[in-house]
Amino acid sequence: MNKKIWCAALLSMVVVVGTGCGQKPDTSAEPAPTEQGSTSNTPDDSTNTANAAGSEQPSNTVNTTNNGTTTTTVETSTTEKKQKIDVYYTDPQELELKKSQQEIKFSDDIHKYKEAYKALQNSLDKELIPLWSKIELKSLDIKNGALTMDIHMPDEARLGSGGEQYALDALSNTMFQFDEVKSLELLVDGKKVESLMGHVDLEHPMVRR
Repeated sequence: MNKKIWCAALLSMVVVVGTGCGQKPDTSAEPAPTEQGSTSNTPDDSTNTANAAGSEQPSNTVNTTNNGTTTTTVETSTTEKKQKIDVYYTDPQELELKKSQQEIKFSDDIHKYKEAYKALQNSLDKELIPLWSKIELKSLDIKNGALTMDIHMPDEARLGSGGEQYALDALSNTMFQFDEVKSLELLVDGKKVESLMGHVDLEHPMVRR
């Protein structure tokens, strides 16, 4: 009887120990999902890093562009020149040609000639009447000392014979004061005309005298 009781007790202990050993693989398997989770987080971190790097690029590009623009502005302002030039007008009665001085600002030769023409169109003295105020300068170019000007002349810009001669003299005297200008070709709407206003023959080209 005692042997049976001891055998039963021993068998129960074996079953309990066996059950405990069988549960160990379950507890060791639990960290597996954690490892998968940490692996899945890795692409997110790299993606964030890539996004951060990508977001920095436009900033550098903008800075480079801004620096370039600033440099151009400085160069433009430092190359501007000033010069006092002779400009020719007539009196209110159109009896004679009168010389005056104006200061112009320019960045290159083409700009200089355009500013000289603008000076011919405007006067700061009411006793000096501009002869080119109503005549539009369409284009201007110079090659090898040959200055070409293309103008548009409305009917209200036409003068009498004396005024026409003064206008041509005012233009040639103003432009030929620049040593590099050797000749002046004056076109009306892109064409050579025999006379500017119908009274005085127009030379093609006018030359320095």
